[in-house]
Amino acid sequence: MNAWRDRFNQFTGQTRLAVCRVFVHITGEEVAPLLGVLNRNARKAIDADGDIVVLGEGLVEICNHLLQYDNYWQSAANEGDVFWNEGEAGDYVDELFIDSADRYLSEPQYSTSVYDQKSPLSLPVTRNIVVMLTVAYEGEVPALETDLADISALKVGLKALINLHYQERLRAVQVHFSPAQLGDELTNDQVLVNFPELIPL
Repeated sequence: MNAWRDRFNQFTGQTRLAVCRVFVHITGEEVAPLLGVLNRNARKAIDADGDIVVLGEGLVEICNHLLQYDNYWQSAANEGDVFWNEGEAGDYVDELFIDSADRYLSEPQYSTSVYDQKSPLSLPVTRNIVVMLTVAYEGEVPALETDLADISALKVGLKALINLHYQERLRAVQVHFSPAQLGDELTNDQVLVNFPELIPL
């Protein structure tokens, strides 16, 4: 039925919009530096105030780093939907944004400094990071519209996200991650409770 609707909407000249969210869970002693990359891009995204080019550049950097960390991938998941109405696509993006932001420790606290003179210089280092990438894009991308809970499929999917930026097809980009800052810890139990959709790779 969806394929028939897709063909009908193509015939009537409507733009196909897809919204997808990809979860990547990485684990290991060496994953903490990724938090620095994520936080730097989160600050840039806030400063960019919705500039899709800047958001896309950040998405490219994050995807490239995730690809470099493929040895530490633990589990993954993805979800999404297709729309022919911009308002409906925007509503779904907002819905995913709220859900991602509500996940355990996924909201960075930029108003307060991580550094406290009274606290010891050594911060606990998390062994788990879950990255949530939400994008809206024009057209069809089969590599993102399939099950990504497979190592080879996830690699192809992350590369497809990168290509969307260079093809100028991105309409929205959101990045959330847990824990949101150095010093916070995401335990194995918290991963299970707060990210039940994750499938082991």
